[in-house]
Amino acid sequence: MKNEKHAMATSRETRGSSYNGYVMLLVVLAVLAGPPLLAIISGGPGGAVIVGLIVGAVLSLLLSIGFFMIQPNQAVVITLFGEYRGTTRKEGLHWVWPWMMKEKVSVRAHNIHSERVKINDLRGNPIEIACNVVWRVSDTAQAVFDVDDYKEFVNIQIEAGLRTVGARHPYDDMSDEDETTLRGSADVVNQELIEELNERLMVAGIVVDEAGLTHLAYASEIAGAMLRRQQADAVIAARQKVVIGAVGMVEDALEKLSHDGIVELDDERRAAMVSNLMVVLCGDREAQPVVNAGTLYQ
Repeated sequence: MKNEKHAMATSRETRGSSYNGYVMLLVVLAVLAGPPLLAIISGGPGGAVIVGLIVGAVLSLLLSIGFFMIQPNQAVVITLFGEYRGTTRKEGLHWVWPWMMKEKVSVRAHNIHSERVKINDLRGNPIEIACNVVWRVSDTAQAVFDVDDYKEFVNIQIEAGLRTVGARHPYDDMSDEDETTLRGSADVVNQELIEELNERLMVAGIVVDEAGLTHLAYASEIAGAMLRRQQADAVIAARQKVVIGAVGMVEDALEKLSHDGIVELDDERRAAMVSNLMVVLCGDREAQPVVNAGTLYQ
């Protein structure tokens, strides 16, 4: 049995046609005043004037339904009996036939700060993450016809995209293999988030201009343990730097003593001096000197 895949039909924005609203405003005024003026000029009875007023008012009311105003960075989607007839983006007063439906869509940039989402990073650690997204409508036909509510669609896809990107990387580098982390590779993570959201929102005619993480932290249940690990890493790094510096200082001291001929040290005395200098340089507390009144071997 052969399976057939049916792709969802995608709408495409086209340029809609409308009439100049200011010209049509003059037409409406002429329709409103025309019938009673004709009755008066023709010398008809008073009833004819009243009928002319009623006819002009009805026609003017019918024609006035077709007026609509477009503000900067705003578009109007026009449909005729359920059929898409184009989108008008030019600012100003416009007019279409009264039986045409009009829906305004803002094409301005929208800014959304997402809620904090609890997810697991690449290593399975629970973390809390949130982001800020700047998006706008690029295709009004897709936004209106291809999704039910494009604003709600954006909110849901932002959360889904945030979960996807957050699960790709570890929170912090715990090994040499962690080249990209959520905490240390903000530029890379933000770019991945933009690409992920643009791919998800393409079906709705939405474009994401900016996206970035605004909150990143371990979940409360492991925050204490991770804080202790970070403190331990900091202590180890500090100790390592102190030891490396102390070894260099001891090496310089021994070389200086030997070069200037201040004292001749055999292997045992050299080892004792190295031990004493390392204790003094690497200790957390001040060393207490001990005066040796005898020799090194007593």
